Amino acid sequence: MNAPLAPRARNVEIEELERFDALVAHGTKSMHGWHFQSVDLRERSAELVQLRASGAIFMGCTFAQGVEELLRSRGALIFPTLPHIPFNPYRGHLYTGAELFEGIGTAPYESVPDARIYQWSMQAGHAPALHATLATAMHDHAISDALDEFLEHLDRPVVGVMGGHAAARGSAQYAQAAQLGRALSQAGFLVATGGGPGAMEAANLGAYLSPYDGGTLESALSTLAAVPGFRPSVSNWARAAHAVVQAYPDGAQTLGIPTWFYGHEPPNMFATKIAKYFTNALREAVLLDRSGGGIVFLPGAAGTVQEIFQDACENYYAAETAVAPMILVGRSYWETELPVLPLLTALAKGRAMDTMVHVVDSVEEACALLTTN
Repeated sequence: MNAPLAPRARNVEIEELERFDALVAHGTKSMHGWHFQSVDLRERSAELVQLRASGAIFMGCTFAQGVEELLRSRGALIFPTLPHIPFNPYRGHLYTGAELFEGIGTAPYESVPDARIYQWSMQAGHAPALHATLATAMHDHAISDALDEFLEHLDRPVVGVMGGHAAARGSAQYAQAAQLGRALSQAGFLVATGGGPGAMEAANLGAYLSPYDGGTLESALSTLAAVPGFRPSVSNWARAAHAVVQAYPDGAQTLGIPTWFYGHEPPNMFATKIAKYFTNALREAVLLDRSGGGIVFLPGAAGTVQEIFQDACENYYAAETAVAPMILVGRSYWETELPVLPLLTALAKGRAMDTMVHVVDSVEEACALLTTN
């Protein structure tokens, strides 16, 4: 009887030269299973030539003259840099607000990377060229990979906060979302939102400023209220947030998962990690799936209702141990204005999710329910 095959080694992600150097120093002779993402390897030609290349994948990397052809001839798979693309489809890290809004202090929003990428995606149209389709697909895969790597090293559960983009800065709804984000972060959760404006921005803001005293949040809310929304000027809206971040640079980690599909709604700067996608359906699925600590639903419209029932569907079919809490904030809103709760509780009846569906009227109640589950 033949001996069983040894399990294949797990793929190795290489996003910086330091990682490559450490692997080489370990004495390995083969790059099989190594996945390079946007690494400048022009100063590592001697090491590359000495290693077996079969099974290695290089995505958007830079080589000294002649090395790329040599590696390809030895069995490496090399994805080249794609032309005329205003983003890196092979990026190995999540975005930050500083990266997406680079230059916003002096330049209009239309010139910052986030806006340029959105304009490119609009110009690609409904029938994009092959290189554009490949670029967005590779980008979204890279973002999911970077997000999972970030969460893998996280020492606290992720709680999603869903809510509408229409909550204006200065409103009671915006302040409530900010207080929720603050309370959840102080209770030991990583706050994740859809990464956009309105209630999403507010929850990220509250979480970001959670290391500071309550007066700091009140001051920030006052500063932001001077520019209630991103219309008519995204530039002014973004600059107000930029001023808060600069005034309080030592905020807590918080996560935003926005999309260029709704590119007319800019991402918010209070998410310290931003996983921005081109494909909205993928973005929504990722946001719900990664919020393993539960999800709080603030008042919203069609998008929030969709998220509620998408989450409910996952919980409906999930194993008992995989069901996460669903907490709706605003009893009269969810029972009368948008009567989601009756249908949701009817679906939950007799299922493992039955005891995981809650409706509350305060931030404190929502936070208490999550900490006891």
